[in-house]
Amino acid sequence: MTASPSPCPACGTSGTGNFCGACGASLVARTCAACRADLSAQARFCHRCGRPAGRDPAIPARAVLPARERRAWIVAGALCVALLAMILFRVWRPPAPVAPDMANAGAASAEALGSQGPAGPAPDISRMTPRERFDRLFNRIMQAAESGDSAQVVRFTPMALGAYAQLDSVDADARYHAAVLRLQVGDVPGALALADTILARTPGHLFGYLVRGDAADLQGDTAAAGRAGRAFLTHYDAEMRANRVEYQEHAGVIADFKQRTEGGEGRKDGKTEGR
Repeated sequence: MTASPSPCPACGTSGTGNFCGACGASLVARTCAACRADLSAQARFCHRCGRPAGRDPAIPARAVLPARERRAWIVAGALCVALLAMILFRVWRPPAPVAPDMANAGAASAEALGSQGPAGPAPDISRMTPRERFDRLFNRIMQAAESGDSAQVVRFTPMALGAYAQLDSVDADARYHAAVLRLQVGDVPGALALADTILARTPGHLFGYLVRGDAADLQGDTAAAGRAGRAFLTHYDAEMRANRVEYQEHAGVIADFKQRTEGGEGRKDGKTEGR
């Protein structure tokens, strides 16, 4: 007579025979090898003497866990390995190469140029003439100086002076701008050398006396400031009749210096103006 099916004490699957067809657990009573006490199918130790129950040697090793549990563990292990590999790749992979600052001169210099035009693509200074680059940087520095942003002045002045050094031709206006930049960062000897060059190339040029007066103010040298002011007034009328373009562009600076000199006040605030 065929035995009636009974539920597996381990997984609950109904079956017949000595072992469960789903998980391999024993369907017959187990006994302790030491004290012969009856043990349940799930027992790992004897409840009477405490001896390990052990695995029934008749149960195949691969049948200890249900097939569904084995698959779940395999999937979980594979996911862990994949996650670990992805983490190691992100940590150890070499950084992507970064283009040097000058790879795109227009974009890299957009902040330095401080364009006052409408928003849009950054100006590409590689397409500008050397003089246009110098003038744009000069204006940016002057805006920073007027707003009291000394960090911007110090940051961009070397760039502007580098652009000045690349000019194909240099006139009195460019030399005056370069002298003002040097005064902004306290390079008085460099500014005075440019003033001397202006006057050597164009004797009586007012920009030479403007630079000398500003340099004297920065050094607190009232005697030098007085000499620069008197020379400025001596040549003022003749130079203004020359109607130079650079005088028109810097009319405000010239008028301010003349007013201070005529009033005998000098340039006491120690500030320089470039526009």
